[in-house]
Amino acid sequence: MKSIIKCSLLALFTLSASWAGAQSFPSKSLRMIIHFPPGGPTDFVGRALAQKLSENWKQQIIVENRPGAGGIIGIEAVLRSAADGHTLLFGTSGSLALAPAINKKLPYDVFKDLAPITLVVINPQILAVHPSLPVRNVTELVKLAKAKPGQINYGSVGPGSPQHLGMELLNSMAGVKLVHIPYKGTAPALTDLISGQISAMFNSMPSVLPHVKSGRLRGIAVGSAQRSPAAPEIPTVAEAGYKGYQYVTWYALLAPAATPKDVIAKINADAVKALSLPDLAQRFASQGAEPAPGTPEELAKFWRDEHEGWIKVIKTANIKLE
Repeated sequence: MKSIIKCSLLALFTLSASWAGAQSFPSKSLRMIIHFPPGGPTDFVGRALAQKLSENWKQQIIVENRPGAGGIIGIEAVLRSAADGHTLLFGTSGSLALAPAINKKLPYDVFKDLAPITLVVINPQILAVHPSLPVRNVTELVKLAKAKPGQINYGSVGPGSPQHLGMELLNSMAGVKLVHIPYKGTAPALTDLISGQISAMFNSMPSVLPHVKSGRLRGIAVGSAQRSPAAPEIPTVAEAGYKGYQYVTWYALLAPAATPKDVIAKINADAVKALSLPDLAQRFASQGAEPAPGTPEELAKFWRDEHEGWIKVIKTANIKLE
């Protein structure tokens, strides 16, 4: 009987301590680590969310940009921090789902070492072509690629990048082979697309849409499952008959895996509340980003599904990092 009472008191004490920990969170300033340089779309969204959370929590959130090594530097910085919720990772689909699918030598296991908090936004990608290419939709692009095998190329920011794999997914589903031209960044690839040195490229809304509206590029499809509110006139790839095609990039909020679940729940609730604010949604819409908050469990499933989908693309296209 005494042992039962002792165990009950211990359980009650543990629950009380856990509840108190969540109630007192955050107890000091926080860090949000973004593994991209300042000024880009990832930084824009991360800082906007950090600002709203900081206002709600009455604690400063220091945004640290830790770019490099495909996200490794930023993720390792988070994993070296205390697992108390005061250091958060603003991660991307490239580092969380794609990199583990193509790089077997990562110094961590994202699925074991990180705790999902919430999906933040989804970014539809536009498939744009140079106006000299005589196609106005994906059906015409595929028809031309079949008529001229190996003669139509596309750009990306490098082997194994989201743009590379997004097009390889279309190649495999359509049974064509557009030739991959890798670049060392978005700017040189986009410059060559606009000048007509390359024929096609998937890229983000903020990067491509202004050039589509000016007529320097032609947007023929978006990679998301539904049309984007930022460009509702552009059809999806799936509408061309490639059911199930989806290529989007996304951002998510995470913490070290050992972070207490009650703290994760607290951060999730406040982040979801912030992402539901109309003014934040409008700011994101200006970048073509769509808020997509949800539970940690929903993020975990979405994340795993995206990872497994990229594994299939990599195997089909026989892509290997040197």
